[in-house]
Amino acid sequence: MDWLTTPVGQETFAEIKNTSLGKLVRDRLLNQILAGEFEPGQALRESELVERLKVSRVPVREALRELESSGLVVSRKHSGVYVRELTDQEVRDLYQFRSVLDSHAGRMASQLPAERRQALVDALEPCTEAMDAAIRDANPQAYYRENLRFHWLFIEHAGNREIAKTYREVIQKLHLARLKNLSSETHRAQSNAEHKQIVAALRDSTTSAQAEHCAALLAHHVMNAHDRLSAM
Repeated sequence: MDWLTTPVGQETFAEIKNTSLGKLVRDRLLNQILAGEFEPGQALRESELVERLKVSRVPVREALRELESSGLVVSRKHSGVYVRELTDQEVRDLYQFRSVLDSHAGRMASQLPAERRQALVDALEPCTEAMDAAIRDANPQAYYRENLRFHWLFIEHAGNREIAKTYREVIQKLHLARLKNLSSETHRAQSNAEHKQIVAALRDSTTSAQAEHCAALLAHHVMNAHDRLSAM
């Protein structure tokens, strides 16, 4: 899940040196939230974070403001800051938006030159195989990691940095609901069957109509994931 927290593109040593302490604290808290160390609805008490991270209150406050701007925490007047709990409508809205982004990425990938398209297929197939293994091993966390990798490969090959940045932010928010998602073995099997259909469509894509088919499969797959989540 490194891509969830690593900015698009490589940071230079000079950029890391010049990163403010507040941003370093933000990245640490972001990792901890995405790792489930802080659960949705849990309070992020400033004094406890200061002690836990061994920093002053200023960078902690800066980090919490940035996390609030990205929609991962909420500030409640006279109460404090909490890890965000997504409403059902918010989750649906995010899945709908994600389906648009995934569909676009699928369309762009399907229109790549044959050699690059085959390279993507070659990268996607090990993901589906790893997800099959995770299903057999009853390992939902391993499945989830490979599922993220599968979709991120499409986003990478779409070649649009702004879309990649936005997609990262959407997935970070949806990650707050991850403990419910893909928790059923049946749902994981259904999801991976859809992944394989997408790969097959990408492999066979040589016309604009076939590119649209691949895009449609990705859009439907994302909304099917939402439906499976809602059914839990």
